[in-house]
Amino acid sequence: MKKNKFNFKGNNIAHTYSIVARDPKTGEMGVGVQSHYFSVGSIVSWGESGIGVVATQSLVNASFGLRGLELLKQGKSPKEALDFLISEDEGRDVRQVAILDAQGRVAAHTGSKCIIHAGHIEGDNFSVQANMMLTDKVWSAMAKSFESNVNLPLAERIVKTMEAAETVGGDIRGKQSAAILIVGGKVAKNKWEDKIIDLRVEDHEEPVHELERLLKLYRAYKHMDEGDLAIEQNDMEKALKEYDSALNMFPDSSEMKFWTAVSLANNQKLKEASILFKAIFKKDNNWRLLTERLPESGLLNLTKKELEDILSL
Repeated sequence: MKKNKFNFKGNNIAHTYSIVARDPKTGEMGVGVQSHYFSVGSIVSWGESGIGVVATQSLVNASFGLRGLELLKQGKSPKEALDFLISEDEGRDVRQVAILDAQGRVAAHTGSKCIIHAGHIEGDNFSVQANMMLTDKVWSAMAKSFESNVNLPLAERIVKTMEAAETVGGDIRGKQSAAILIVGGKVAKNKWEDKIIDLRVEDHEEPVHELERLLKLYRAYKHMDEGDLAIEQNDMEKALKEYDSALNMFPDSSEMKFWTAVSLANNQKLKEASILFKAIFKKDNNWRLLTERLPESGLLNLTKKELEDILSL
């Protein structure tokens, strides 16, 4: 047995289930994970646009994340990278790890001493893996779910896969945290744009359901971002469309309701805007103060009388 020159002792105990996957249509790659462990996404999920993704779990060797990605950058296949990592690790028998590259190739390892029930399935553009599960049906249920939800965006497809794990028992200890990481199929031009989606539920009674809610919120805020960009470009019609899409997803959100109202007002739909402004101001008067400040920044284009009418609501 080779000496582990990285001297990693596996102090992070993330017994869990996870998936690494790629969408062949978009090239996006992702990791989804859930565990009865605090902040599981901070140690299990690793990824880089145009390179690949890694899930390292069980008695975690956290170095597998960055080192696995670096080996992919050097031109190694996931299998070659995994074989190298395992060969260097004295704790290989208690490790579980999966690697996927930008071509959709996968490789996974479940150590012989991972706590049962433990196993993995490598598939087309994905790998699912689990350890310390209540039943031995978890990873097969995950694989079936991923393969049957081909029409969903990758992030939503990963969440569905994790939901499937829960239907057959999931982690024997229960639920605590979950995370999803999505990176692009091509190398990001700017490092800060590398992660497309990076959502974590650190501690929650229903972490997968909460992750699903956060993903929906993420989609809504992307509409908000597009609305903001449209306002910058003075395209008020598009801004209204984007804000309205966000509001339809979260009708009780004051933030989304407010910017929809602003967009309506800028499109001279003052009656509809006033209804929203009134509801927002009633809930929190600070929104009224914000409205008063917008014209100076060019974000609310109204006459003095129109603005006074809105502020008086």
